[in-house]
Amino acid sequence: MLSHNQIKFINSLKIKKFRQQHQAFIVEGEKGVSELLAGTLPVVTIFAHQEWLDRNNFLLTSKNIEYQLITADELKKVSDLATPNQVLAIAGIPQAGLSQPEAYTGMILALDGIRDPGNMGTIIRTADWFGISRIVCSSDSVDMYNPKVVQSTMGSFGRVKVSYVNLLNFFNGLPSGTPVFGALLDGPDITQKTFTRPGIILIGSESNGISHSLMPFINEPLFIPRFPAFGETHQAESLNASIANGIICYEICKQLSKNIF
Repeated sequence: MLSHNQIKFINSLKIKKFRQQHQAFIVEGEKGVSELLAGTLPVVTIFAHQEWLDRNNFLLTSKNIEYQLITADELKKVSDLATPNQVLAIAGIPQAGLSQPEAYTGMILALDGIRDPGNMGTIIRTADWFGISRIVCSSDSVDMYNPKVVQSTMGSFGRVKVSYVNLLNFFNGLPSGTPVFGALLDGPDITQKTFTRPGIILIGSESNGISHSLMPFINEPLFIPRFPAFGETHQAESLNASIANGIICYEICKQLSKNIF
């Protein structure tokens, strides 16, 4: 049975300052918890229905993971989902990762003011799909351990390292000649470019795009062209940040997989 203090603690982790204070976050649902158990992040406690515990008892016991049986009504009191899904875990937040690119030579995503949890989660999931394991975010981007972000990653939260940095300082510290890719309306067609080296993909905020202070660092501008179907005229001014990120990652990683490997 969940105590009042346990309910209060779990619900407090839905707020950023308490996640930072306790260095812990919530993972909900069978998919997310399964990915958590398969990964390397520390698992503090699991709260689950009897059915889930019966299916996963051997794994929990073999990994010496603390768990507690709870009812459906108890799960509703702490769940952030419209329809709670059998299990909720408390996981430990890992130490901060990349601060400067000298520490890593692969492809890196730089997120400038991404505030929508769904977009952030989708971007993390997309990075994981294309084998991009490092993301740096501006300090005003949404916290990756926000429950809605974690849920949107569909388990990728444990495989992609996300750091929060001063992006201006980060770009100023780039080694000379590092490719910095950014989607601009006046850039060359991304489908006509040749990519031979990994670098930094800079994605701007949903409402304001890439910050003016970061524009000078883009030395590989890109334009995502429209291909109107059936001659129709489309009026959308821009693409969603996570969609633009997916298109850019696809084109660059597709070419690099052929040119490098």
